[in-house]
Amino acid sequence: MAAGGFCKLPHGTVVVALNLPILAGGPAGVRVLVHAQNRARALTRLSNLGMRAVFLRGNAQPPTPDEITAVLHHPDGLIWRTAPDGEAIVTELWRPIRDLLRRSATPA
Repeated sequence: MAAGGFCKLPHGTVVVALNLPILAGGPAGVRVLVHAQNRARALTRLSNLGMRAVFLRGNAQPPTPDEITAVLHHPDGLIWRTAPDGEAIVTELWRPIRDLLRRSATPA
């Protein structure tokens, strides 16, 4: 189960933020943002990409306003970056999800 949360936008869509643990060959932990019509569709988008064991229970870590802006301005509506440790300020840029999938598919 992943830590995360969601935020319903005024026009009815949802932004879901998930902190995922170690992925095969990927960074130690990642924060994934998904923009979709509802929470179920957001999780379905991740499931279709091969992240089948992702569930969202509760709303402990909803997306921040900056994260919402980032995902809304991305054409795919699906982005990631390494998960911050604690309250550290992150200066890393958001990346498209295909970069994470490509990174985890290449042998180390």
